[in-house]
Amino acid sequence: MEAIKQDIKVINKVSAKEKMKAYFRNPVSLILFLLVVAAAVVTFVVLAFLIGYILIKGVPHLTPSLFAFQYNTENVSLVPALINTITMTFFSLLIAAPLGIFSAIYLVEYAKRGNKFIGVIRITAETLSGIPSIVYGLFGMLFFVTALHWSYSIMAGAFTLAIMILPLIMRTTEEALKAVPDSFREGSFGLGAGKLRTVFVIVLPTAVPGILAGVILGIGRIVGETAALIYTAGTAPNVPENLMGSGRTLAVHMYALSSEGLYMNQAYATAVVLLIIVVVINTLSGYIAKKIAAR
Repeated sequence: MEAIKQDIKVINKVSAKEKMKAYFRNPVSLILFLLVVAAAVVTFVVLAFLIGYILIKGVPHLTPSLFAFQYNTENVSLVPALINTITMTFFSLLIAAPLGIFSAIYLVEYAKRGNKFIGVIRITAETLSGIPSIVYGLFGMLFFVTALHWSYSIMAGAFTLAIMILPLIMRTTEEALKAVPDSFREGSFGLGAGKLRTVFVIVLPTAVPGILAGVILGIGRIVGETAALIYTAGTAPNVPENLMGSGRTLAVHMYALSSEGLYMNQAYATAVVLLIIVVVINTLSGYIAKKIAAR
């Protein structure tokens, strides 16, 4: 085994050298190669700068008072906003994830190929993915807050965010299901399994990593959303007594602190907590996806 690994390393080194020679022989290839490397370097530098700037400005201001359970003008605690963020994320995914996943299953596994109505659904989903979040916020305010008389509430915000991330989860799940080889389905049918069993026992487990990728993107959009929630969930700084009460998430909390101009240090500290939450969610989701894929 060790000898085989050494041979593979040698082959990879040789192929890499040959590729570099090919790049230098062709000026166009060299220019494109340098552009790709430059783009990767610029992306990494910008990302490192943003993360470093947030950490440098925010970490020194992570004081115990910032994590008090009750919010007031002296501690400007982020704990109520953190609880509201978790609640908002849970209920938004509870609404959007089943609808998006089952819709994608129907489009890929059950709908007839070439159906014009299915094409309209796909175009509509792609269009909804590009709508600015403030438009969703205005819709949520007019429909959930005003027409349904839900007032500014966690429930109104959750339903608005569910509508916002639904196209994202649906399209990502659809692509994940399409990536499952047809041989998996044919083998299942050949063993006598029905359509439903094939979908839920063979196809879905295979597509779980791609589906989780869509869910992770949805969580990231929920956690970082502000415009849609200001018009639907409100900006109350405390934890509401029930889902029909108003409450702000971490992103809205950070926006409120920075817009007031009096608590910029606490706003940077909130950004650090928000960054840590996103990293933890992505790490856990990636770990779960790898475990499921390995099985």
